[in-house]
Amino acid sequence: MTLMTAPADFDVDTETLADRLADPLADRSRDYARIEQAIGFIVAARPEHPRLEDVAAHVGLSPFHLQRLFKRWAGVSPKQLMGYLTLEHAKQVMRQSASVLDTTYEVGLSGPSRLHDLFVTYEAMTPGEYGQQGARLVIRHGVHDTPFGRALVLVTDRGVCGVEFIGEPGAAAALDAARARWPLSRFVADDAATAAVARDIFAGGAHRHRLLLKGTNFQVQVWAALLRVPAGAVVSYGDVARAIGKPSAARAVGAALAANAVAYLVPCHRVLRGTGAFEGYRWGPDRRRAVLAWDAAKAATTAAAG
Repeated sequence: MTLMTAPADFDVDTETLADRLADPLADRSRDYARIEQAIGFIVAARPEHPRLEDVAAHVGLSPFHLQRLFKRWAGVSPKQLMGYLTLEHAKQVMRQSASVLDTTYEVGLSGPSRLHDLFVTYEAMTPGEYGQQGARLVIRHGVHDTPFGRALVLVTDRGVCGVEFIGEPGAAAALDAARARWPLSRFVADDAATAAVARDIFAGGAHRHRLLLKGTNFQVQVWAALLRVPAGAVVSYGDVARAIGKPSAARAVGAALAANAVAYLVPCHRVLRGTGAFEGYRWGPDRRRAVLAWDAAKAATTAAAG
């Protein structure tokens, strides 16, 4: 009898099918490391368009398995995803999205004309609460898989107050930074509570997400405006500044985006400089590209189905 072995580029998975069904985000989280590698390679090769074989070799997969990886992660082929990552695509989408904030203010976020796909509502801390630095607030925290790697999720009885993608130097540093943002709050490790929130955010849950935002009045205005930018749209700093009635405050908008600690739900990844540049994202430009490509793939799939 001939014993067949797995190809060198095939990850042998010891999890059971039940494990995968119980945690649908685990595979996508593991896939993300190679997705980010592929994105970095594609971007570094600009203006040339690398061959599929070259991208596959860079991440240690065969072209067949790279195709399967991208389909599993985003539902699109590597070629389609590469198209979403170009500067030209970003500029085109930005032009198409120039009036999206005005439109969403006109139609609102409820009813059949709702444009935002995440069902997000928010509550801002009062000036008094802001000054008290989160005193008497209990923050439950846990680290969980997402399609964009592991993330620290922070929740309170009043809503989600943090979603931080974890890179270097790791989860402990992300938690230390969260404690510094909420110095008088009581932090409680509670993976069960935060896992349910993470699954609902990243695995297609239909619940309405409540956010608790801590920031200056200006920062909260900026973050609230971002909640009106739907998946697949990209706006500029200037678009956001005009939407909040401060057309000369584009630079300050950029500072508010950098202060956002609720990744994905407050979609600062959908705001680019007027040039279409991807830099300046709190969790890294390659992760921004990945999230935007994921957005674009989801929006295209939704449009095709509709």
